[in-house]
Amino acid sequence: MTQTEASKFLLVSRVPCAVVALMVVLMSVPAFAQAAENKQHAGEAEPKKEEPSVPIPAEAGSVTKHEWAAGGRMVHYTATAGNLLIRDEQDKPNGSMFYVAYTEDGVDAKSRPITFFYNGGPGAATIWLHMGSFGPVRVVTQSPEATGPAPFEWVQNQYSLLDKSDLVFVDAPLTGFSRAVGKGTIKDFAGTDQDIAAFRKFIVRYITANQRWNSPKFLFGESYGTTRSAGLVSALQNDGVEFNGVTLLSSILNYNRRNPGLDYEAIGYLPSFAAIAFHYHKVKTSLGLAEWVEQARVFARGPYAEALQQGDKLPAAEFDAMAAKVAAITGLSVEYVKEAKLRISATRFRKELLREDQRTLGRYDARFMGWDQDSAGESPSYDPSDTGISGVYVGAFHEYLQRELKFMSQEPYYTSGPGVNEAWDFKRKAAGAGSGRGGEQTAPDVAVDLADAIRKNPKLRVFSANGYFDLATPFFSTEYDLSHMDLPEKLVDNVQFGYYPAGHMVYLNVDALKEMKADLVKFYALAQQR
Repeated sequence: MTQTEASKFLLVSRVPCAVVALMVVLMSVPAFAQAAENKQHAGEAEPKKEEPSVPIPAEAGSVTKHEWAAGGRMVHYTATAGNLLIRDEQDKPNGSMFYVAYTEDGVDAKSRPITFFYNGGPGAATIWLHMGSFGPVRVVTQSPEATGPAPFEWVQNQYSLLDKSDLVFVDAPLTGFSRAVGKGTIKDFAGTDQDIAAFRKFIVRYITANQRWNSPKFLFGESYGTTRSAGLVSALQNDGVEFNGVTLLSSILNYNRRNPGLDYEAIGYLPSFAAIAFHYHKVKTSLGLAEWVEQARVFARGPYAEALQQGDKLPAAEFDAMAAKVAAITGLSVEYVKEAKLRISATRFRKELLREDQRTLGRYDARFMGWDQDSAGESPSYDPSDTGISGVYVGAFHEYLQRELKFMSQEPYYTSGPGVNEAWDFKRKAAGAGSGRGGEQTAPDVAVDLADAIRKNPKLRVFSANGYFDLATPFFSTEYDLSHMDLPEKLVDNVQFGYYPAGHMVYLNVDALKEMKADLVKFYALAQQR
């Protein structure tokens, strides 16, 4: 989650672990110039300049003991908040990655699964999953209303996965408390393949340092974290680290669909528009939400897609008829749909659906409503599903980290790594090079990597969790990507789906969190079958 574009750097802030601080000590220019001139006069060669280097911290952590209980199950567990070092190609430390691990006491590793969690961005810390989803505690919000200022509250999370798995929440390089160290720079981490490599090294280091090679293993990524997961599970598998399961929450797997001139985006969003219009009673139907959405799916992949494929050659009569159908499904006016040439962007939808009520919708979660300065214009001025939760997550996280986990740091916590998103290199080399969609890519299509991992490890299971009201990563696009992996018929059912009345950060709706926990209990059991 939530990964916010709005907060770039907040001291205790956020968006549903690494500081890019390159502490470079520079000599004063006049003194340096004079020293060089003196050496030249003395016939001495000018010394080779040393590259700037950030001090390399020790691997350390704050260790505390706790208890968690729910559903008749008591878990005595250890919480470890600390860092692990990752190394460059010369085997020198270039990154320090911050994590918080929750591990059950007195349990044999081979009988206790371990799950690695991370948010997305790219460039977002894992505060959102850590404090909202399946950790042992969760923050209390007023969602979908904006949560007010301090004092904030967190409670024991009765829907935690701690009864089924040890949990490790990892902040990506250059976010949270994670840092580039030694000769490491932003270029070492700000890229699809660079990021996958960093997490691959971290996980191998973690399971080695903590003797977890023989544990059942799971990945859990949200948003861009799903992009990471699909590439990461393949990369780790090539290292001999096989996983039992991957949970993809609010997925973005193929960035090529966003290229201008294509209609994938318009088609992919239509069922989400239908779900949101249903939620706000802007459509006429006697169906339930799931049935209404299914009708929208059928329309989107059929008559709607066929009409858009004709482009400017679509006959006027068919254009008018299609506009009326799109309006009936999305809750927008026929005139507006015509003006948009049948293609409605998510940003415009957020502004238009409730324009008469002078309200805008959240991008991450359309259940959240905001107020713009006026009702004109095409774009909301902010995302109420971001601003409505940022304060409570950030404030509660710092209080929890210091008071309960006894972790203190003089460093700022970056909810969004400074400059990381802007510097991101999306070019990459996918698995299965030389055939099909593998090989060099200008934008990631990691469904290729995920498919490669499943074919090579037929026991690998994937669970795709989706919010009906998510306008950041629409569920229909996810369905398309995961249904076009060219898997053998025998392996198609390795991929399962869950749908919830929530947005990008499904866990903001506690009822949806309860449903997702029940689905994951079944998924974890299935993924550990021999």
